[in-house]
Amino acid sequence: MFFSFLFNLGEHADKHIDYSFQMSESLSSRETSFLINEETMFQKNQQSKDSIFFRDGIRQIDFVLSYADDIKKDAELKAERRKEFEKNLRKTGLELEIEDKRDSEDGRTYFVKIHAPWEVLVTYAEVLGIKMPIKESDIPRPTHTPMSYVLGPVRLPTSVKYPHPEYFTAQFSRHRQELFLIEDQATFFPSSSRNRIVYYILSRCPFGIEDGKKRFGIERLLNSNTYSSAYPLHDGQYWKPSEPPNPTNERYILHQNWARFSYFYKEQPLDLIKNYYGEKIGIYFVFLGFYTEMLSFAAVVGLACFIYGLLSMEDNTSSTEICDPEIGGQMIMCPLCDQVCDYWRLNSTCLASKFSHLFDNESTVFFAIFMGIWVTLFLEFWKQRQARLEYEWDLVDFEEEQQQLQLRPEFEAMCKHRKLNPVTKEMEPYMPLYARIPWYFLSGATVTLWMSLVVTSMVAVIVYRLSVFATFASFMESDASLKQVKSFLTPQITTSLTGSCLNFIVILILNFFYEKISAWITKMEIPRTYQEYESSLTLKMFLFQFVNFYSSCFYVAFFKGKFVGYPGKYTYLFDEWRSEECDPGGCLIELTTQLTIIMTGKQIFGNIKEAIYPLALNWWRRRKARTNSEKLYSRWEQDHDLESFGPLGLFYEYLETVIQFGFVTLFVASFPLAPLLALINNIVEIRVDAWKLTTQYRRTVASKAHSIGVWQDILYGMAVLSVATNAFIVAFTSDIIPRLVYYYAYSTNATQPMTGYVNNSLSVFLIADFPNHTAPSEKRDFITCRYRDYRYPPDDENKYFHNMQFWHVLAAKMTFIIVMEHVVFLVKFLLAWMIPDVPKDVVERIKREKLMTIKILHDFELNKLKENLGINSNEFAKHVMIEENKAQLAKSTI
Repeated sequence: MFFSFLFNLGEHADKHIDYSFQMSESLSSRETSFLINEETMFQKNQQSKDSIFFRDGIRQIDFVLSYADDIKKDAELKAERRKEFEKNLRKTGLELEIEDKRDSEDGRTYFVKIHAPWEVLVTYAEVLGIKMPIKESDIPRPTHTPMSYVLGPVRLPTSVKYPHPEYFTAQFSRHRQELFLIEDQATFFPSSSRNRIVYYILSRCPFGIEDGKKRFGIERLLNSNTYSSAYPLHDGQYWKPSEPPNPTNERYILHQNWARFSYFYKEQPLDLIKNYYGEKIGIYFVFLGFYTEMLSFAAVVGLACFIYGLLSMEDNTSSTEICDPEIGGQMIMCPLCDQVCDYWRLNSTCLASKFSHLFDNESTVFFAIFMGIWVTLFLEFWKQRQARLEYEWDLVDFEEEQQQLQLRPEFEAMCKHRKLNPVTKEMEPYMPLYARIPWYFLSGATVTLWMSLVVTSMVAVIVYRLSVFATFASFMESDASLKQVKSFLTPQITTSLTGSCLNFIVILILNFFYEKISAWITKMEIPRTYQEYESSLTLKMFLFQFVNFYSSCFYVAFFKGKFVGYPGKYTYLFDEWRSEECDPGGCLIELTTQLTIIMTGKQIFGNIKEAIYPLALNWWRRRKARTNSEKLYSRWEQDHDLESFGPLGLFYEYLETVIQFGFVTLFVASFPLAPLLALINNIVEIRVDAWKLTTQYRRTVASKAHSIGVWQDILYGMAVLSVATNAFIVAFTSDIIPRLVYYYAYSTNATQPMTGYVNNSLSVFLIADFPNHTAPSEKRDFITCRYRDYRYPPDDENKYFHNMQFWHVLAAKMTFIIVMEHVVFLVKFLLAWMIPDVPKDVVERIKREKLMTIKILHDFELNKLKENLGINSNEFAKHVMIEENKAQLAKSTI
């Protein structure tokens, strides 16, 4: 198997490690054993509690394993596994030091401290293809533009933003060590690279043969509780700098310049984040920061559209007519529910119509088109930012992280079949398709069931609104003390607000349970690799959350009020509840309310949960641990008591951001302030995530990534869908198109074209035509009532059928959708074609770096060759000519 080969690479010296390294291995093991057993060399109380070194104060701790005494029946098996595992770790060259439980704070936890000596680091740096500096780069950093001086207050100090100079780099080779800039072996490899190398060894180290199969990997030992945790150490305390001999405390620098909320307006120290946590976490914060920057432009335009609606609210002819006692006050509207609801006057919705104009005005169309273009610019510029990042972080030639392609322990445990790997020519665990099919069916059925449950919950909330609306209407009508309240809190608004809040609570409950079930179902599918596991979980979680968070918004935007019928012939839900009607001003204000409550509630709840949850867990864990207060509360114990970020920590962060992206793009035509709310949330989110990573979580194992992965494809899909949804919202949910049709085709007032629009948009119904079971119980003097539709009046031969204006409006709506989609998509394709995926200056920098790397390697090989050949000048000249030709060929290729 490929992993066995890589382990043997560290165990056998015939290919990668010479005899001297083998000798150093055995010496290191003996020295470590001597240091552990020698009590006189070290006094526990003399060591600093923030020390990140072994007892000798020289060897740095790169990783820590912990375990506690187990009194269960499998305790002996676990002890044997640990013994074999630690023996094999020493064989690879790692040095171990064990802290007895008597010296731990809680008196029951053992700690195994691991140090990777130089020989191990250089060997596995070559195996992993880690790039290291060979010469300081002569390519200048991006120059400051005039805008840089305006943005001066948000800039970080150069020493924080760029903690290290830029270098030309090459893949490390232990046989070419003289080529690399090695000033100090102890600090040459950064701590992130050291813990990545150690974890690579831990994940491939065997611990025995069970059931005839070779068992290996720290993940399997963690799953079986053989070890309770495995983690690299933080540099030190986050609230104070480190003291000698500890190296620079990057955790403290990150906390001071990144994790403090008072720095919310500052840029992020991205290079420092990458150096400390690895590229995978680093690229998440680059993406979140870039997305937040782009949101600032959308937020400004959205705020301008909102201000326009605010300023033009009083001049809006429609709301003026609705509020006018002589116009809206004289229009008797048909009851909104059967029997219980009474007739009502149109001017009772005066305030609601004014609020509706805030979001349903001429700027709505402009903002919908703008956001269609904005989302294209965002995704295209992100591709450029990602390409620039690949160059800056040495990820241009990056291949998929082997950790993601490693077989999962659960897969190996469940597999009873073996299959020859055509690449490694070794027998590997194999799960035939027929064994997987039942779990795939169960998985699909579970996801479908839960999506159906979401739709059922949404229908239940609709039924709640339908049944409660009549109660609100009769209660507010009968209670004289509520007359003042009725002016701004109508039964429609009251029902909408309570329904939206109830819907949000149901969403959170369903989401909580589904997260647990989806993780269990994904495990039952037995994915082969970690990458397959994450992809499967991503599909399940995104599909569910898409339906869970957006279904109610889709209902209000595209279904509510569209299939109501008309007085005397209403449509009914389950033959009992009459379909919901929109407010005379349209359903847009209700969509805005729904979107605001769900989006804002989710963001506030998410940030509180992210801050409170790890804080409470860590407090409780420390409270339980501090039983022997006279003991040294060491660096590894402090980190042990922190919460683990987990392999899916970033997954949930990305999922949260993508769901927010959907709120900002899919329904933004109904709520131009959505980008502003998202911007405020993301500014807080960045600092909350930074704070919890630096203070509340153990340090994560550094891993590489050159992109945001499958999330980028999801964003592209949502961007395309957003164009269609916003076009339909403007056409069918907003009142813009009917107003434009009236303005250009039906208005009879040349000076004030919109005068009479309200009267024109309301049809007439003869009260005598009401069926007995729907008419209000109390008789009124009214002969007719009005309702929102375009139908012939009762005195026409085609009474209550759709009139010609209805078909004009429908045609205009369909035309608008087609035109808007084609215009936006045309602009999207043009922008995608015009904006290159890789900026020109990055292409030039990559070529320059490749050329310089080849030149440096060429010069190094020539000098080495000259030393080897000695005085044989003819032979040397011949080799020089060959190497020069190679260099010229490489240069011409670049």
